[in-house]
Amino acid sequence: MPRFALVVALLAALAACTSTPPPPAPGSSSPGSSAPAKQEKRIHLSIGDSYATGFAPGAKNTSFAQIMADASGLELVNLACDGATSADLAGRPACGANAGGKTQLDAAVETVKGGKVDLVTIVVGGNDLTPCAIVQDPVECATRTVAGIQTNVAGALTELREAAPDVKIVGLTYPDVFLGAWVNPTFPNGKNLARLSVTMFQDFNTRIAEQYGRFGAKFADVTSATGGYGALTELTQDPKYGQIPGSVAKVCALTYFCDRTDVHPTPAGHQAIADAVTAASR
Repeated sequence: MPRFALVVALLAALAACTSTPPPPAPGSSSPGSSAPAKQEKRIHLSIGDSYATGFAPGAKNTSFAQIMADASGLELVNLACDGATSADLAGRPACGANAGGKTQLDAAVETVKGGKVDLVTIVVGGNDLTPCAIVQDPVECATRTVAGIQTNVAGALTELREAAPDVKIVGLTYPDVFLGAWVNPTFPNGKNLARLSVTMFQDFNTRIAEQYGRFGAKFADVTSATGGYGALTELTQDPKYGQIPGSVAKVCALTYFCDRTDVHPTPAGHQAIADAVTAASR
């Protein structure tokens, strides 16, 4: 299959798993919460997309952000929205209880100005690429879109740094779910798609990490922590799929992509992401 068609297949798979956002998850907290006991706690502030909300096929999982907040004894203020793009951070209302109609970025700035935030985590960019699945030149679209993600992330970081110059910020990326195409029968040329995805994730992560670095923020390479970049010639015996690359087996265990073609993390995946972000935040 030519590279052009492989990119279309990759982006189409992503598009299939980023449908209209469901209602905000119950129990999320946000600026303006009136519970006195929680006001005294330090805060983990989370913005971004469905990876931060814990979206899963047919349910919600405990997100990496909630896992981290619980482990640190922090109150989670989760403003993330399922399906959010990087432009939505400053362009659409935040999710989470009592966001007051503010955008994720405006609500986040208001929160960090309160002086109680110990950590800000940002996961965004995956949904930006969805429209590229249906354009004539998806490669050009993807290249241009990543540049837009860089701009939007830089804009968000500028405002957060102006509001709280010393707050700890960690940006993170995604598992290379498309390694799962190696075993997913939806993709007749899945092995080629998996190979292509390694280069695409390396490029995406390098460019996004540079933006976080410019603002003194940390970057958690979740792709690496969840099996990405590994040599596809290094095989392991998987109980379900037989002998497959170890990096593929890891992605199959940590996301729903291999058997459901869904890009979201399993509970084990959220724990792995939480571990990676915790390590990066030190």
